[in-house]
Amino acid sequence: MKKTLALVLATTTALGTAGFAQDAEISEFRIGILGGENAQDRMTSNECFRAYTEELLGVPTKVFTPADYDGVIQGLLGGSIDMAWLGASAYAKTHLTDPDAVEPVLVKVNVDGSYGYHSIGFARKDSGITSLEDLQGKVFGFGDPNSTSGYLIPSIEIPEMTGSTMESGEYFGEVKFTGGHEQTIVAVSNGDVDGGVTWADGLGEWEDGYNSGALRKASDAGLVDMNELVEIWKSKPIPEGPIVLRTELPERVKLDMVGLMASLPYMDADCAYNFMAGEALGMMPINHDAYISIIEARKSKM
Repeated sequence: MKKTLALVLATTTALGTAGFAQDAEISEFRIGILGGENAQDRMTSNECFRAYTEELLGVPTKVFTPADYDGVIQGLLGGSIDMAWLGASAYAKTHLTDPDAVEPVLVKVNVDGSYGYHSIGFARKDSGITSLEDLQGKVFGFGDPNSTSGYLIPSIEIPEMTGSTMESGEYFGEVKFTGGHEQTIVAVSNGDVDGGVTWADGLGEWEDGYNSGALRKASDAGLVDMNELVEIWKSKPIPEGPIVLRTELPERVKLDMVGLMASLPYMDADCAYNFMAGEALGMMPINHDAYISIIEARKSKM
């Protein structure tokens, strides 16, 4: 590990550190992981990345797994979390609350070179539900109110198709929040809700849970058999959420972390698979401008 991380350090140093505050130091580094899986699975999936970060920065590195998306958002805003991979809507809320709190630095790149994904509507295959029309009057599950694919985008696009609101008793008999992507997948699989939405890159095979996303993670973990589920709706492409760093971090730390994440697929493919929720090419730079449309959509729901 040290030899590989030494290469990352050499690379970031070669990029230049002129003007950096060399005396700026941190005593620890804190990574926030959005809800979507249970806390232990989130810790396990990100342990290798935590260890690489700790080795690279030379300070204790901790992973925090708040119960919901807002826990990570508030941690970033309050300075108790230094880094997180946010969904686009969670980034929009963070930015709208404090435009100076975080900086988007990288985004996951899919195997086809794109950096988008989809909100996927799905149901149990044996339910006979094959479309949104079949869900009329039935129970529909959202994930988290701060999720882009688990709430924001379907709450805009589905009413455009149905001509009614997402309130319980309108088009759907009941609309409920499950708490996250994994919870929605399990709720549909168990028959607790008739249909729901989650996220996937939409590439590869349905039977695998696509190439990356919450369905792939759940399939890999053995939580669901994708052959028992059926896709009933797919959103328009959504810009993948950014990895953000707290703005007040020392510039040296920011540069090291960007170098580490960009190098991860080449350093440790298995670690990158876990960190990026499935198969992906890697990471590319991203900035605030990529999320202006999501910020405007978020404003429309306020």
